[in-house]
Amino acid sequence: MNYLKTAILLAGMTALFVGIGFMLGGPTGMLIALAIAVGMNVFAYWNSDRMMLSMYGATEVDARSAPGLYGTVEQLADRAGLPMPKVYIIDTDQPNAFATGRNPENAAVAATSGLLRILSTEEVAGVMAHELAHVKNRDTLIMTITATVAGAISMLATFAMFFGGNRNNPLGLIGTILIMILAPIAAMLVQMAISRTREYAADRAGAEICGHPLWLASALDKLERGAQVIDNPEAENNPATAHMFIVNPLHARSIDGLFTTHPNMQNRIAKLREMAGAPVAGPWG
Repeated sequence: MNYLKTAILLAGMTALFVGIGFMLGGPTGMLIALAIAVGMNVFAYWNSDRMMLSMYGATEVDARSAPGLYGTVEQLADRAGLPMPKVYIIDTDQPNAFATGRNPENAAVAATSGLLRILSTEEVAGVMAHELAHVKNRDTLIMTITATVAGAISMLATFAMFFGGNRNNPLGLIGTILIMILAPIAAMLVQMAISRTREYAADRAGAEICGHPLWLASALDKLERGAQVIDNPEAENNPATAHMFIVNPLHARSIDGLFTTHPNMQNRIAKLREMAGAPVAGPWG
């Protein structure tokens, strides 16, 4: 069901992009914007992981420099049937983590130094299992595509603002103005809906990978409380990357509203606790 919902949302965003391109710029404007969007997607496909890691000053670690974290990821990756990803630590006090990479063969997982300080070994395993679930589900690629298409839609709206758009479209001048205002909002809502859907799926798959839903539930509770009171300056300066993290790094209160990139934390924890009452795979470790 989660995959179907994601596919429907992606199709909806694509249709929104094509339709807006035609309404604002006619066939020519739509083709120009489409060509730019394709170029952006190709660039993002090959470089999004390096850009994300560089943006946050992530340092790659190995079995000698960070044996606990590296060993945990290694065992979980083997359990999940994934190639060993690169492992990074981000030197920031806010407890958080993310995964990036265009496919499982070119993946990376990153945890902050703040996360490693406040979580137990079991809770770290729960978080890393969640991030590996994103890798296994290819969510990082999905989110890159949605972010790029959303950016292209905003670009079309900006194009209309400066060049007037296609005044001969069926909705006329008023319709063009409305599209300029509403199109970026609609794209953002679809992007956020996809992000929230993938977080629920990664929670479930991550709990199955580590074999202990309560490990992840406990970690999420600590991460949420920590992220609400500890700044992440890089995330605040680059809010478009917020959806990549396991918990919202921007201090926004996590409610299942229209303008949140993450699901309500209590809902996520409740679903994991429900899983804990059902049979799961044997414990990790």
